Amino acid sequence: MLTGPDTAIDERRRTTTLGEEDVPNEARPLLKKTLSIGWLGQTIASLCWIGSVLTYGIKSSGDWLQLFAAASWLLANISTIRND
Repeated sequence: MLTGPDTAIDERRRTTTLGEEDVPNEARPLLKKTLSIGWLGQTIASLCWIGSVLTYGIKSSGDWLQLFAAASWLLANISTIRND
């Protein structure tokens, strides 16, 4: 059990909502990048593209190519977060 000044910090973390001060230092650049307009815009666009291909159905080889292109775009976005 914690005693002294650490107890107050532990109690405050349990009662407050998650804020930037509660995010570990190594996770902050990741969080900042994933919340950037550019990354979010590209990720949402690739998800919409996948959704439209699935909504209209896969009826030809061109539809498969569209699906693979959209999925590749999404994976590329995810990999930029993990590799930076």
